[in-house]
Amino acid sequence: MRQRFIVAAAALLLATLPSLAELKVKQPCSDGMVLQQNTQATLWGHADAGSSVTVCPSWTKTKYKVNASDKGVWQVKVSTPAASYTNYSVKVSCGKESITINDVLIGEVWFAGGQSNMQMPVRGFWNCPTEGYMDVLCQGPAHDKVRMYTEPTAATYTIESDGKGHWAKADCGTVSNMSATAYFFATMMNKMLDVPVGIVAAPYGGTRVESWLPEATVASYGTEDLSHEAIEAMQGWTRPFMMYNTMICPLKGYTVKGFIWYQGCSNVGKHEQFTPRMVELIRQWREDFGDKGSQLPFYMCEIAPYMYDENNPEGTAGALLRKAQHDVADLVDNCECIVTNDLVYPYETRNIHPCQKKPVGERLAQMALNRDYGFSDIYCKYPKATKVFVEPSAPGMLYIEVENCPEGIGRMELIEALDIRNGSGSAWSKVKNIQFEVDKKRVCIELGKVEGLPEASTGSGASKACDEAKWEVRYGWADFRPGNLFNNQGLPFTPFYLTQE
Repeated sequence: MRQRFIVAAAALLLATLPSLAELKVKQPCSDGMVLQQNTQATLWGHADAGSSVTVCPSWTKTKYKVNASDKGVWQVKVSTPAASYTNYSVKVSCGKESITINDVLIGEVWFAGGQSNMQMPVRGFWNCPTEGYMDVLCQGPAHDKVRMYTEPTAATYTIESDGKGHWAKADCGTVSNMSATAYFFATMMNKMLDVPVGIVAAPYGGTRVESWLPEATVASYGTEDLSHEAIEAMQGWTRPFMMYNTMICPLKGYTVKGFIWYQGCSNVGKHEQFTPRMVELIRQWREDFGDKGSQLPFYMCEIAPYMYDENNPEGTAGALLRKAQHDVADLVDNCECIVTNDLVYPYETRNIHPCQKKPVGERLAQMALNRDYGFSDIYCKYPKATKVFVEPSAPGMLYIEVENCPEGIGRMELIEALDIRNGSGSAWSKVKNIQFEVDKKRVCIELGKVEGLPEASTGSGASKACDEAKWEVRYGWADFRPGNLFNNQGLPFTPFYLTQE
């Protein structure tokens, strides 16, 4: 009886003692990781609550000490050197336990997020190939040039604290599963900077902007039923806030240089909501990753042309969402949107995942190289139209004022996707030939050479016609309407719809 009492008492005593947490590091801190150069980079993990943790990077004699929180989480910022291909290690100790993170590189780290066009791997999706896949496989290993951490797709109602992905080095056996857009971005960055480039990738196909915002933020909009019953009735990839809980919360705080983002298709039809919510996402993410001053660059991809309604080739829901994306870039500091209107083939009208991912990634890289790394000769400003007008002294001409064409445009014949009409009730006429006045930065359309225009608007009566109805001009303005207008630097025109002032 006495023996049983002693055993029970011992069990009770053990139950009341705090449990000892195993010393761990949490992702993306693991073998093969890339840390941002010349900064205070975050390292983190788990240990017993209140215990002292010592972090010793091999590139310095400095020892960093920190106590684990009451929840058993430790986090410390370490000074990183300039980027190089030197393989370092980080030793983490707590009492008698120790862990060594091996094969650590110092370089440039970017976060890649969004939906399926960012998730789409180098090997492509089923019936959706990635152009140049075999060429990538045959480039040879790039173990210390490009590395990618990929967070598995998941969605939960509760906030997760630990990531579940791992780092992979680019080679023939791993690159197939890497985000194609992010890989091509990283490859160009590595070629130009000659430093390791690490990508932290957390995209999820089909997600809405609301999927990547905190629950409280989505609730504040008042447009979503956030009951579990309503959420369970949604398609899994469109559910609100859950991807933020599971794929962003575990990673937030990891030190990154900036963000690349490819998302928007699932918000088509809700363009008015998209703009303010995307602005909030950028603010939230910057704060989550330690940027209180809204300085971390955020570069978006315009959603690709896609026939959202095959019964309506003139549908404009996609065009309106693209405009909303460019509106976001105009509203937010250190934010830009690359144009992708030209990066589809005619047979891809119903392919939401167009195959040309290499130029998408490279355009993102060109933006970063110019704006963040001092490559001023790499032009990154996309040409755009700002105004359409006529001049009384030239009644047979219609003018479009443009920006970001410092040396002119790339073609003036066989133009595609450029239309004009005189009055909103009239039919559109295709413009095939234009002129460009470099000194005045304007496109000139000779009305008499545009087929299908009413005679009154093309000759001497043009001024009178213009007084009675306003000219309208559209370019690439439809769900699927690829254009072929570029500036001399090879950057495509932003799709637009303008009405004469």
